[in-house]
Amino acid sequence: MASHANEDAGPDLTEGVTLANFDDTPMLRGHVGKKAVLLVRVGDEILAVGANCTHYSGPLEKGIVVGDTVRCPLHHACFSLRTGEALGAPAFDPLPCWQVEREGDRIVVRERKTSEPQRAGSAMGQPQDIVIIGGGAAGFSCAEMLRRRGYQGRLTMLSQDADAPYDRPNLSKDYLAGNAPDEWMPLKSEGFYGKSNIDLQLGTEVSGIDVSARVVTITGGRTFPFDRLLIATGAEPVRLPIPGADQPNVFTLRSFADSRAIVERAKSAKSAVVLGSGFIGLETAAALRARGLDVQVVSLDARPLEKVLGPELGDFIRELHENHGVRLHMGTSLASIGADAVTLSSGAELPADLVIIGVGVRPNTALAEAAGIATDHGILVDDYLETAAPGIFAAGDVARWRDGQIGQTRRVEHWVVAERQGQIAAENMLGAGKPFRDVPFFWSPHYDVTVRYVGHAEGWDRLEVDGDIAARDCLVSYKKGGKLVAVAAIGRDAQALEYHAHLYRNPKN
Repeated sequence: MASHANEDAGPDLTEGVTLANFDDTPMLRGHVGKKAVLLVRVGDEILAVGANCTHYSGPLEKGIVVGDTVRCPLHHACFSLRTGEALGAPAFDPLPCWQVEREGDRIVVRERKTSEPQRAGSAMGQPQDIVIIGGGAAGFSCAEMLRRRGYQGRLTMLSQDADAPYDRPNLSKDYLAGNAPDEWMPLKSEGFYGKSNIDLQLGTEVSGIDVSARVVTITGGRTFPFDRLLIATGAEPVRLPIPGADQPNVFTLRSFADSRAIVERAKSAKSAVVLGSGFIGLETAAALRARGLDVQVVSLDARPLEKVLGPELGDFIRELHENHGVRLHMGTSLASIGADAVTLSSGAELPADLVIIGVGVRPNTALAEAAGIATDHGILVDDYLETAAPGIFAAGDVARWRDGQIGQTRRVEHWVVAERQGQIAAENMLGAGKPFRDVPFFWSPHYDVTVRYVGHAEGWDRLEVDGDIAARDCLVSYKKGGKLVAVAAIGRDAQALEYHAHLYRNPKN
């Protein structure tokens, strides 16, 4: 992901500005030396923070102000304007805060100030042992938030992955396309876990959870006692019983290791077939085209992404990929896979020395089921992300929670949702009593077009398009029973962000 930082933009704030410089907007970007600083009007106050999101350097002046927070237009990270704290993922690192001075009618910024994140209450009554099963988005964000809130007990992360927590969305985006080096991928540096006293155990398979004894057992027999437990086992790719699916040229894409293996294979491959026209499949197709491969997509669907975005955006996405050289075979599937070709159910044969199976994932609920924890296409949790077993929480792709927006349970496979659920679970482990009320959000890049999606529409009875899809300037609204349930935006980042804040404040609207 390229940096959006522009350190010297705007006025020199050490010389001061006036309210007139804001030009009737709530934010003004300036600089102190080479540091970009954002001035924000909150009522009669002027607050100053770093001007770039700490996730991928998004320009915060193009975002929105909600109360005393600022939200990034790129991936909707949320920051406190008073403390700089990253209140909502995907950002974790705080913004720097700056001292604002008044000199007559001029607003001057010269010095940084220090601030501390909100801490949990006294260590008395805190759990002694917290165990997290899973090293993905939810597991990492839970561990990071526990330490940020001042938790001082033993904290263990048991991850089946061989790699420390990494930026999973990039696996099918910039990293696979060759635009993101390996060092961009970890969510934190290797030293973070030792410094934070987080016992991160990689390549570790959990064999069982004893709910009554409050113990987690890993393969080999070692046990880990817990007072609080987070199950963040995520999901695994669906593998179809296609003849030849065990060939060495066939891959799924879920882990960092998967993406590295595909990159290595792509170095010698000339043609690729991607099975599946969902977001992962199409992002993978775009990434492989960026590497110069001949790419064909095979899908049972009539249009790519139609079930999520509707026919209008589906047709646009299809044309976009076709214009970049991808050939799509819709309404068909793979009958068999060979060493250098695939055969479609229609009998047609396509060259393929690289095949990606991207037809969805299923939640990893086996551990919970074996432990007697209630599941229903996911682990069932309450508003606080706690299961029916006291002290045991679930978050991320594996969790099915009650969504206040629709009054029903749902399970959503979005990165930001998983991270924010991990954060809320962490706070509730420490007694915060915070219900999870966040609105689902994701982004999906396709060449030079990025779709931003807010909400979650499993179905709709009315679809409204504001703007021009072909001109890449539109907001598509999905409504059911007269209620707005989701929006998709192209070229309208701030508007998508406004809808995100609106749906969060008014879940029943």
